[in-house]
Amino acid sequence: MSSETQGALPVRWGPRAQPLEPLAVVGVGDVARALARRVLLADDARLSTWSGVAGRGVLVLLGASESLPWVDGVTYLGRDVSAPSLLLPCAVAPEVLVSVLERALLSRVEVGGTPWAVLPSGPWLLSVASARPVHRATLAAWLADEEGGAS
Repeated sequence: MSSETQGALPVRWGPRAQPLEPLAVVGVGDVARALARRVLLADDARLSTWSGVAGRGVLVLLGASESLPWVDGVTYLGRDVSAPSLLLPCAVAPEVLVSVLERALLSRVEVGGTPWAVLPSGPWLLSVASARPVHRATLAAWLADEEGGAS
């Protein structure tokens, strides 16, 4: 389970001039469940290369950029050197300095590990510091719980 903070980010986002290299992929809601189903199709060797965190309605998978799966609607996250504590969307950037955004966001969260994943299109700021290796049984149980609770 991940630590998460809900609440719209009071920041505008626009196209990023230079996309970040993906280090993580995240899905929310139906997209999170689709991502989990896609990940469960991977062989054990591929699963062993990923780590992840999950919460109610959200799944984050971390790994090498070329290994990250694609599902329609996911957001890829990367690291901007000006905000090393955050994983930010690869394709869009905040319209404020990322270092200022990082300080503002970190001042609003509990003391704990980093990095924090930032999702501008949803009300999400979540810690991925507790990411653990992906285990098929654990992910399948999370998915079953999510699908059982989905309406």
